[in-house]
Amino acid sequence: MRAAVMRNKRLVVDNIPAPEPGPGEVLVKTLACGICGSDLHALRFAEKLVEGARRSGGAFVMDLNRDIVMGHEFCAEIVDYGPQTARSIKPGSRVCSMPVLIRTTGVETVGYSNENPGGYAELMRLTEGLLLPVPNGLSTDHAALTEPMAVGYHAVEKARLDRRDVPLVVGCGPVGLAVIAALKLKGAAPIVAADFSPRRREMALKMGADVVIDPKEKSPYEGWREMAADPDAPAPAAPWMTGPPLRPAVIFECVGVPGVIELIMQNAPREARLVVAGVCMERDHFEPMFGINKELNVQFVLGYTGPEFAATLHNIAEGKIPVEPLITGRVGVEGVARAFEELGSPERHAKILVEPWR
Repeated sequence: MRAAVMRNKRLVVDNIPAPEPGPGEVLVKTLACGICGSDLHALRFAEKLVEGARRSGGAFVMDLNRDIVMGHEFCAEIVDYGPQTARSIKPGSRVCSMPVLIRTTGVETVGYSNENPGGYAELMRLTEGLLLPVPNGLSTDHAALTEPMAVGYHAVEKARLDRRDVPLVVGCGPVGLAVIAALKLKGAAPIVAADFSPRRREMALKMGADVVIDPKEKSPYEGWREMAADPDAPAPAAPWMTGPPLRPAVIFECVGVPGVIELIMQNAPREARLVVAGVCMERDHFEPMFGINKELNVQFVLGYTGPEFAATLHNIAEGKIPVEPLITGRVGVEGVARAFEELGSPERHAKILVEPWR
């Protein structure tokens, strides 16, 4: 089968063996697969990704001397079943799935693996028990965005929102946009978002942000304080916590580059909750006194749960999460390498879909 292969830290198009479904697994045809920012980072920082997974017990353990087919944001079509399967969904049906294989030997990733090719290939194998049929009427393109939107949904769930919270989203790339959509779904308001890119600020408004800020012109934290001012807010319990009365802050870090966490902690209001959704693959640092003096709460997040993934597919199908503005391009496997380059510019694209049979 044809695939865009990560080989020696480059993307090349090649014919590779088609996967064979094992017990409890299904062979599927990739219809559409989004290019994730994590894939861009994985190509550039492959060694750091693997070393970080090894040291922390993560799932992204790969041999970088062997081929890897990435792609974990997909909608696919059932082709055939492996042994010991219920076959409850007919071949030809469209499905989504979390990008993992559940085996007797443990959980394996799809797309960050030498053995399990992802959606930048014509065919994949998936675990039957994780398949979710695509609801009638939902387009393949929109269904393929279930995975990235579930990432934002999970981040917002982890934030434990209260009705008085005023969220600030720092960074309006795909992760930040997914967070904004999830905040809108939860009824959070006002939603403040910040990004240097005019295109991304425009996208943030389409996804549900109430206020967008260009950090070159205005501090996002100053803009947030204007929206969060609350003369009826209770006085701080500790006498050393001074400042104007404000509604509680929940700040989502959706950038993933060194220095951003420290900058947020330095500028955050007292007792803010910081949710780190950006994936930084380099060593970073921050000064603990910023968090101590302000009694900040920091929550790191990864992925989503099964119920969150299913709820996201349902919300997209019901029109509760707008995904059409995110799709800015489509390529076949021959165009994946060029698409990775183009996604480096925030002014050109948000989400490019790979269509391996194109």
